[in-house]
Amino acid sequence: MEIEKRTKGCEEVDQKEEKKKKKHQQGGIRTLPFILANEVCDRFASAGFHGNLISYLTQELNMPLVAASNTLTNFGGTSSFTPLIGAIIADSFAGRFWTITIASLIYELGLISITVSAIMPNLRPPPCPTQVNCQEATSSQLWVLYICLLLTSIGSGGIRPCVVPFSADQFDMSKSGVASRKWNLFNWYFFSMGLASLSALTIVIYIQDNMGWGWGLGIPTIAMLISIIAFVLGSPLYKTVKPEGSPLVRLAQVIVAAIKKRKEALPEDPKLLYQNWELDDPISLDGRLLHSKQYKWLDKAAIVTEDEAREPSATPNLWQLATVHRVEELKSIIRMLPIWASGILLVTSSSHLHSFVILQARTMDRHLTHSFQMSPASMSIFSVLTMMSGVVLYERLFVPFARRFTGNPSGITSLQRMGIGFVINIIATVVAGFLEMKRKSVAAKYHLLDDPKATIPMSVFWLVPQYCLHGVAEIFMSVGHLEFLFEQSPESMRSSATALYCVTSAIGNYTGTLLVSLVHKYTGKERNWLPDRNLNRGRLDYYYFLASGIQVVNFVYYLICAWFYKYKSLEEIIERKKEEDLEQADEHVSSVNLKDGREEEKRGFTNGE
Repeated sequence: MEIEKRTKGCEEVDQKEEKKKKKHQQGGIRTLPFILANEVCDRFASAGFHGNLISYLTQELNMPLVAASNTLTNFGGTSSFTPLIGAIIADSFAGRFWTITIASLIYELGLISITVSAIMPNLRPPPCPTQVNCQEATSSQLWVLYICLLLTSIGSGGIRPCVVPFSADQFDMSKSGVASRKWNLFNWYFFSMGLASLSALTIVIYIQDNMGWGWGLGIPTIAMLISIIAFVLGSPLYKTVKPEGSPLVRLAQVIVAAIKKRKEALPEDPKLLYQNWELDDPISLDGRLLHSKQYKWLDKAAIVTEDEAREPSATPNLWQLATVHRVEELKSIIRMLPIWASGILLVTSSSHLHSFVILQARTMDRHLTHSFQMSPASMSIFSVLTMMSGVVLYERLFVPFARRFTGNPSGITSLQRMGIGFVINIIATVVAGFLEMKRKSVAAKYHLLDDPKATIPMSVFWLVPQYCLHGVAEIFMSVGHLEFLFEQSPESMRSSATALYCVTSAIGNYTGTLLVSLVHKYTGKERNWLPDRNLNRGRLDYYYFLASGIQVVNFVYYLICAWFYKYKSLEEIIERKKEEDLEQADEHVSSVNLKDGREEEKRGFTNGE
């Protein structure tokens, strides 16, 4: 019997060692090209047609300015809402790998559809070069467009919330693991996205403006197909994390258990609250969340009653009793929400700026040489180039410099990073307002205010400063926001946390549509801030200053939330293992001493005889 037990024990140890070796062989930096290729092509495709889609809607489908801008913003909102659904599917049952794969196929279907709609003449109205009394697209032609955009939105919903967590799954994301690396995953993620956007804003948009929309949309479609093949080919190298049920259900269980035990008295010592390592192990691979003093009424979900204490080894009913770790998961989400919400008004105030700046650029002198001129949508490359170069400088120069004063491995905290981003974004919007005043003054000087198709003798490169400022703001705000949500969310909800980042854009885009519609409706017909056809007769500078004011109010709100925010406390798995190793060492020492004592007793007994 003892021999059989030893054999089984050896087999179990061998199996565990094999699993560890397999996990060690999987993951790592070699997986990033396959994973990021998928997201890069998604960004390449979306930047390729979304970056210049305002031109497609106004020039090809003959839509009015506000209707076209609202269509784009609603599409952006839907694309940012669907990641929440994709994250729930990934975290609940599908896993990140399969969610990304299936979503990529749906995205590809949407790209194929929109490419076909751009090629076939009967799916768009007759051309209108003068942009006066144009025949707008019919409802059926618009519905084709909406279905194509919906498919790409659904596809994005599965890709965006999973790529960053799936990339992080390939590395040690504990504090010690992050500190040991000389590079930041989030910085290089945004650098890769910037590279994709840069390629799209130069190559694809040039093709759209000079060779037609068939080729201009066909190239992103081909690129996305290649990325799907590359992602699937890399599957043997990936380290995958098994989904452990819906995180929303776990949060609901804590709330229900806390309500059921609302009349119970909390113990003075929080160590008496229910903890179960074995139960929480699948959802706390990096470590266990430690008890915090905030939102104490939720701690009642972890109170162990007399009836529950009688059977400590029994599996608990999680709708009546939750572990401290699960209670802290809910607390972490509640603490994050005010900071997360601060991004909504930022997106609201800036959601339409991209579309408006393209229309501004279209009225300006865009010549680089006598024979070559830039596409209006390609002006975004200055923002992307600033962001890409800024990410490298941030990581190589700013972080080491700041680390000397703060002692933080990341240089500054994610909250400080976001705050700097808010300030730079406000400055960028104010600069945009003054530049619009300059553009209109030049148009008035040359009597071009009533000619929407005229080229104003003012270089388009006047717009470069605001693009560069927005690029710098993204280095701090966007990267910091995503890093904050990822680091402060429970590890089992990282896909959902990334989805929250996207949902910020969704709500911001929808409220941005409401803001633009209200401004257009209530600023009069003759002196409308956002006219349908002639931007020169509008008051776009007033809209920019309004957006700046909204951002200032939002920044004050953010400062208050950041001041009172408490970071989550985590007992890392390494610390737990050290404790377990010490316990095992003590047990080993005591067993050896006991064994030696028995041998001495036997010797003494033999000598006595």
